[in-house]
Amino acid sequence: MKFELDTLVVEEASRDSALAARLVAALGSSVPVSYVADAREAVRPTPGPDPFGAGKRRMVVLKRHTPFLMACPAGSAKFACCGYLVLVLASNCPMDCSYCFLQEHVANNPAFQIYSNYADSFEELDRLSRSAPGRHFRVGTGELADSLAMDSVTGLSKDLIEFVRDREHLTLELKTKTDEIGNLLQTDPRGRVIVSWTLSPEAVWKSSEHRTASPSARIAAARAVLDAGYRVGFHLDPIIAYEGAEKDYAHLIDELLDVITPGRISFLSMGSLRMTPGLRSAARRRFPHDPMLLGEEVPGHDGRLRAFSALRVRLYRIIQQRLARAGRPVPAYLCMETSTVHERVFGVAPANPATIGERLALG
Repeated sequence: MKFELDTLVVEEASRDSALAARLVAALGSSVPVSYVADAREAVRPTPGPDPFGAGKRRMVVLKRHTPFLMACPAGSAKFACCGYLVLVLASNCPMDCSYCFLQEHVANNPAFQIYSNYADSFEELDRLSRSAPGRHFRVGTGELADSLAMDSVTGLSKDLIEFVRDREHLTLELKTKTDEIGNLLQTDPRGRVIVSWTLSPEAVWKSSEHRTASPSARIAAARAVLDAGYRVGFHLDPIIAYEGAEKDYAHLIDELLDVITPGRISFLSMGSLRMTPGLRSAARRRFPHDPMLLGEEVPGHDGRLRAFSALRVRLYRIIQQRLARAGRPVPAYLCMETSTVHERVFGVAPANPATIGERLALG
């Protein structure tokens, strides 16, 4: 296991679950295990200088009592979005990116939670497919937790892939900043799984993406799963406007296309750094020396702070032009940007979310 844990807490209702047994066996004596009747107290912040950071090192296994499937929180009538659906199988992440929205979103329950009854989500997915015969859906697990960061001990990817690979109307997206692909290389996806990587230039990785794999390691991992029968996608999100960013993002695209030809990339999304005032305060408090958090920003329609639109559009265009010169076009779209910004970058109005989502699911 690449990430350290201080403790494993298992709720009694999950003691006999396959997931709890798998974790206890995988972690062995290296991580203390305790059992509690009610896990709600275990997921709350603990006293100390950094309750959110401490929560990342405390894994709590419990049942989820609300639906697993939801629309992507980034989706909104204000923005041109991609119709992405989210499967919530865990909450929080052992990595620690300075800009991460979870610092605000799960501040009141920061423990790394993982849901023992995750197989119940499969029925939700089947109901979704039955509700819209003929539609194709792209469903991902990387919104509230990295899809693969603890996969070597949870083994969730194997169960998910085995479920989705026989369902022609579903495409699973596993989103990650790791190179933890061991289980993927042992499982045949039958073309039903996209593995996507968030990519940042070296400067952003070094200053802001703590305990993540390097950009080159992520690209190498993408090439390995591509050769193993998976589809791959990439998220340049958040794109950060800093001195030297234009050159760095252009170099990142060149590095990517040197390893993976454009025709084999299922999609590439782009989104700028965006923070609520509360998130910016939390991020700057936890990472006071990160220069990536100190740019000048203005509030948008949704109350989030972003770089000036001219800066964002310039960076988007540089990346898009680099992709366009690669030969075969790479399907690209913007995340949490208005239709106006989309038109300034691509020259056309965005398609509706359902159309984009289905196109990305089908590849």
